[in-house]
Amino acid sequence: MKLAEKLEVLHSAEAIQKRVTELGAQIAHDYAGKDLVLVGVLKGAILFAADLCRAIDLPLAFDFIGLSSYGEATESSGVVKITSDLSRPIEGKHVLVIEDIIDTGLTMRYLLDNLATRHPASVKICSLLHKPSRARTRIPIEYLGFTVPDLFVVGYGLDAGEKYRNVPFIGVMKPS
Repeated sequence: MKLAEKLEVLHSAEAIQKRVTELGAQIAHDYAGKDLVLVGVLKGAILFAADLCRAIDLPLAFDFIGLSSYGEATESSGVVKITSDLSRPIEGKHVLVIEDIIDTGLTMRYLLDNLATRHPASVKICSLLHKPSRARTRIPIEYLGFTVPDLFVVGYGLDAGEKYRNVPFIGVMKPS
């Protein structure tokens, strides 16, 4: 059985690319003339961040930060650790955090608090997905791809035990 046959499509590859293009245009408009740094959250946001940066018609810097709160589980442990830090300072820069999904908000709250100590000019969030039914803290998402129901989603960078990141759409596992 092919990988994609194990999943039900929630958001198609075409719908994702259309939304990424729209987000890129809005971000380019909003950050025109500003010193913008995109910060992709590893590993899940890597595909979204790569496509999004190409859709933003501005000179910008691009960096990554690795965070972990899931491990091999399908629910956050609530304990966040930095697995890979930024490669350069962000002081005085406009930071746009690129995230794959915000559900409880606990990981993003940790990251926002951490980034604030580095004195950027501003920090905003662009998330591909938001699962508001799981929110445990309010997170302001400036740029949002899609809102999703309380399902475990995979594809387009999101994984289940490190698998399915390479699927070009957002899907949910079909019952076996």
